[in-house]
Amino acid sequence: MSTVPKNSTSIPERKKVTTRTFHRKKVKREPITVLTAYDYPTALAVDQAGVDSILVGDSLGMVVLGYENTLPVTMDDMIHHCKAVARGAKAALLIGDMPFMSYQVSAQDAVRNAGRFLQEGGMDAVKLEGGRERLDAVRAIVGAGIPVMGHLGLTPQSVHQLGGFRAQGKTAAAAKRLLEDALLLEDAGCFSIVLESVPAQLAEFVSRKLAIPTIGIGAGAGCDGQVLVTHDLLGLFDRFIPRFVKQYANFHAEMQRAFSEYIADVQAKSFPAEEHTVAMKADEWEAFQLSVNSEQ
Repeated sequence: MSTVPKNSTSIPERKKVTTRTFHRKKVKREPITVLTAYDYPTALAVDQAGVDSILVGDSLGMVVLGYENTLPVTMDDMIHHCKAVARGAKAALLIGDMPFMSYQVSAQDAVRNAGRFLQEGGMDAVKLEGGRERLDAVRAIVGAGIPVMGHLGLTPQSVHQLGGFRAQGKTAAAAKRLLEDALLLEDAGCFSIVLESVPAQLAEFVSRKLAIPTIGIGAGAGCDGQVLVTHDLLGLFDRFIPRFVKQYANFHAEMQRAFSEYIADVQAKSFPAEEHTVAMKADEWEAFQLSVNSEQ
């Protein structure tokens, strides 16, 4: 007779999500769900919750490594965290975020670095930022058999060029350029495009014009899917809450409460209690004492 732990829950296995799944959902108008993860336990929980895709974002530079922006993040940083996520998530489509200067120098560099995400990091696809100026890199990576997700609007790796974390596409000229870039990325072979911090009506218009799905973040409900940084969703990032984030929990406050309670228990010597300790049998303890005393 098999025994099942009391607290275990049966989680049905899911089919692996692929880029074709993204396309099928776009056609059927089924919203696509994407969340970030940077470690094994988070990836495991997100995957088991049923999310379509996990993005190992270079946002880890801010929410995990404590940098002011994403620019200091390296390829080695990304590969390290991608490996951890790949060990935890089995069904979600895994997308690795190509960090600053890993694809901007040359198409050859872009292909080599994108390949590392699949070979070493266990990812299924990569994401990179930019429009028409990144077409050579996109074509080269796609040509090597690696799926590419584009990223338009607020592109954090261009934060200094943009003058800060500012919404994009708010003028007629900027909106037209964004639409043109989206169509160019689609033509270059991207399987999907993230639209970040752009007007909702523009994001919906672009989404209707494209045959590939759009994933919005601060771009309204008219996109084909949505993505959030998990640390924002859980209330784990301490510096600011972006306007477009809905916080579903406040783990930062809960962690502080738990840590404070632990400190108080240790100071009061109420932890560890008897149930948290290992005991010796009385006869073994007596034998130990006798052996020590006999040597003195």
